Amino acid sequence: MATLPPDSRENSATPAPEPKRVGMVSLGCPKALVDSERILTRLRADGYAMSADYAGADVVLVNTCGFLDSAKEESLAAIGEAIAENGRVIVTGCMGNEAEVIRARFPDVLAVTGAHQYEAVVEAVHEAAPPAMGPYFDLIPQALDDMGGVKLTPRHYSYLKISEGCNHACSFCIIPDLRGKLASRRIDAVLREAEKLVAAGTRELLVISQDTSAYGVDVRHETRQWKGREVRTHMTDLARELGQLRTPDGQVPWVRLHYVYPYPHVDQVIPLMAQGLLTPYLDIPFQHASPKVLRAMKRPANEAKVLDRIKAWRDICPDLAIRSSFVVGFPGETEEDFQYLLDWLDEAQLDRVGAFRFEPVEGAAANTLPDPVPDAVKEERYARIMAKTEAISAARLAAKVGRTIRVIIDDVGEPDEDGDIGATGRSQADAPEIDGAVYLRNVPESLKAGDFVDVVVEEADAHDLFGVIAE
Repeated sequence: MATLPPDSRENSATPAPEPKRVGMVSLGCPKALVDSERILTRLRADGYAMSADYAGADVVLVNTCGFLDSAKEESLAAIGEAIAENGRVIVTGCMGNEAEVIRARFPDVLAVTGAHQYEAVVEAVHEAAPPAMGPYFDLIPQALDDMGGVKLTPRHYSYLKISEGCNHACSFCIIPDLRGKLASRRIDAVLREAEKLVAAGTRELLVISQDTSAYGVDVRHETRQWKGREVRTHMTDLARELGQLRTPDGQVPWVRLHYVYPYPHVDQVIPLMAQGLLTPYLDIPFQHASPKVLRAMKRPANEAKVLDRIKAWRDICPDLAIRSSFVVGFPGETEEDFQYLLDWLDEAQLDRVGAFRFEPVEGAAANTLPDPVPDAVKEERYARIMAKTEAISAARLAAKVGRTIRVIIDDVGEPDEDGDIGATGRSQADAPEIDGAVYLRNVPESLKAGDFVDVVVEEADAHDLFGVIAE
């Protein structure tokens, strides 16, 4: 057999084709972030690479938020920036339902798809920037729906989405129009994903949905086999099973429940928190306390009973942290209604609170309600509720000074001029991105993100804690 000269053999090698690159701008809530992760996971399985900037991307995806008009404007601004910087833009997410608005402002967008329409997004990317073909990419295994994939969060915490959509008809909200009715994931698929995430390094799972308490209602809480036993598609079964997970080094990962409506069965997860199997934290969207305003919002108006339950929960689990959000200036809200809310907050003593000025959302039933609240009054009430909740937060954090608490590390700094190293972490009362932080001094060089440490709290302000690792 004839042999080729050395230079001919070199030239005969077929170089691997450069993969097409996709950029991603992800806006909105953690549920949208999970959508972005799933889209990128599918694209990576198709041979695409990710681009960290506009310049290196063959196409840019903008995952939009469309919940409030202010969020829509932010989404439109992000689309405009992507068009200006790159020019090849695909729009997806909640605002994708308003394709005509997007195309009217930006006629050059390549495609517009709605929320969690993964197949449509991937198809649009394939059309805009066809994937590189050949054995180098064709042999990449396809991503599975219940497997881990591309993460847009740090390695040590992950969002675990258990369902899509919502069955509520709150008068100020258009989520059911954007994301549809409740559609729960199979509980065995959710547990499999959680198990794989923890095995891969996740130390904190953040359970998210539009309504975590309603998980499984749409499938009549069907049962599935998991590790040789039957488990119901139900929040309590899910919480119990997640509490059995262990990290590779044998520790109990934090499991944090978000978007929990205070249905009666929520009482059943509090003992799991007291036992240390679930993070003692509940994110409950109360929205208001005045019975009249709650009825106008088309939300349950049992605020007095909720106060009793909060007290009972804290009797079982004293370290329970509760976060919530409230809307001020809802149509028809009187000064008496607002004062009722402030008094309720004094009783509830919630640990973390966010407040929003009422904002009409196109398509929401609340837009037609009588007696709109003037903007100046909304601003004044917003300032008052923030002052109230800040004072409550400051007092509750001050009570932790001198205690030793468990902290997960998010970031470790560089040594200063004296060689001291600082770090930033979170207590069990702090969800990433939305709550406070714990700032540490004089940490060892060996400390890294994702480590659990016991911290002596030395100081507190209205939102954060300051301390040192316990000896």
